[in-house]
Amino acid sequence: MARYSKLETLTSMKQTGIVPVFFNSDLQTAKDVVKACYEGGIRAFEFTNRGDFAIEVFKELSKFVLAECPGLILGAGTILDAPTAALYIQMGANFIVSPAFNPEVAKLCNLHGIPYTPGCGSVTEICNAMEMGCDMVKIFPAGSVGGPKFVKDVKAPLPWAMVMATGSVEPTEENLTAWAASGVTCVGMGSKLFPKDVIAGKEWEKISEKCRESLAWFRK
Repeated sequence: MARYSKLETLTSMKQTGIVPVFFNSDLQTAKDVVKACYEGGIRAFEFTNRGDFAIEVFKELSKFVLAECPGLILGAGTILDAPTAALYIQMGANFIVSPAFNPEVAKLCNLHGIPYTPGCGSVTEICNAMEMGCDMVKIFPAGSVGGPKFVKDVKAPLPWAMVMATGSVEPTEENLTAWAASGVTCVGMGSKLFPKDVIAGKEWEKISEKCRESLAWFRK
């Protein structure tokens, strides 16, 4: 496993700007999607724990990334408890993402020097997570809690907060420039980046191109 430092991981997520969020129970499909994103300029990828035997897919995907995608930082998402987080860390996860804050996961990740990004929907939740050592928090579901305006409002009293927005993030110029202008550190993007017909048709270059376009809009 390639273990990156916490600083290296957070820097990569910030510099990339867009973190794809994806799950597929088929290992080859997962490999092809990760490779397509990598070719499109992505350097941080979140594989979600959302199906049976997801950990088995992640284990092999981690080895694939190490061999075929140098510099790509692979993390695990939808982690709800510390035992599950421990399994993914053992399998090579370089960051852990949750839909909600779990103090036991925070302790575990701090012990291993792994960034833990929990989902938060209020300033109180954000402050509580940061007090427990979370360097970056996830605004989730970002569209439901107020969108880019919510991030702007949070950054006013907490300008040092590192925020990842996930939910209602779309690969369009209007959407991504609005999130970038709000002050987010990065965004997580799921299904909109991976249309079902594109996955079914194995049109991997379309995913690479969508990543390139999205990165350009976000960074502009």
